[in-house]
Amino acid sequence: MNIDLEIFSPVQQINSPLFDSHGVKVFIKRDDLIHPMISGNKWRKLKYVLKKAQTEDKTHLVTFGGAYSNHLMATAAAAAKFGYKSTGIVRGEEVDNDTLFLCRLHGMKLQFTDRDSYRDKPALFNQYFGNDEQAFFIDEGGASAEGAKGCSELVNELTETYDHFFCACGTGTTAAGIINGLNDHQLKTKFNAVPVFKNGGFIREEIDRFLTAPANYDIHTDYHFGGYGKANDELINFIKQFVPATGILIEPVYTGKMMYALYDLITRGHFKPGSRILAIHSGGIWGLLGMKEKFK
Repeated sequence: MNIDLEIFSPVQQINSPLFDSHGVKVFIKRDDLIHPMISGNKWRKLKYVLKKAQTEDKTHLVTFGGAYSNHLMATAAAAAKFGYKSTGIVRGEEVDNDTLFLCRLHGMKLQFTDRDSYRDKPALFNQYFGNDEQAFFIDEGGASAEGAKGCSELVNELTETYDHFFCACGTGTTAAGIINGLNDHQLKTKFNAVPVFKNGGFIREEIDRFLTAPANYDIHTDYHFGGYGKANDELINFIKQFVPATGILIEPVYTGKMMYALYDLITRGHFKPGSRILAIHSGGIWGLLGMKEKFK
């Protein structure tokens, strides 16, 4: 099988009186348009993971995530597209929701596990699939050196240069990959990471472990809105204004927080006039399925 997928990820400019008043230009890399299910950083992180599985003659993808995990859904869709069997080990009690429905529809078998056991994913993999020679371990969120390699290729696609990159961060793999890509091209672009977790300073260690060379980048830890998967009225109202104003769908878990941070920092005069800023739309819009009630 050919583990490949055409990348269609245009860069679009976002216009706003706010940007004009501060003399900055904002663009967005639409990785959400790569694929309806394997979208954004999910495809980039899975690309070389799947190639590794193919090289090792593995046919059964085993991965991990929460009940509303975009990574589970993307892995299920990728497995179906490229002819793999797939299993998702889901954190927490057994539930049924829209995300897991789509995982099952793509052929993924689901196993639920308690949260304590979930912390040791290699042990869970060995417990359930240690005797399955065809099983291939994929860490939660696709976190891996292979994932970072796939994300680094985003920089290859750019036809213009920017002063700043902005990206939401969960595992740090996407950030590390993009930073590696910037270094490979010897670009002086400043990378800005927006952790979606409370007390997100730890993300620096996660990013650094996948860097191919030391790098200087910024982390903005004040935009978690209470923690992973949390959102308040301020964030929801921002998304409600952003989507109809731009026609670009974002969600509260990742891209909503990242774009809120960008707008807030522009409002505070964080960027020099004349700055060109590229926001990375890392996909994940299916996260809206688990937060629909917040938009009522």
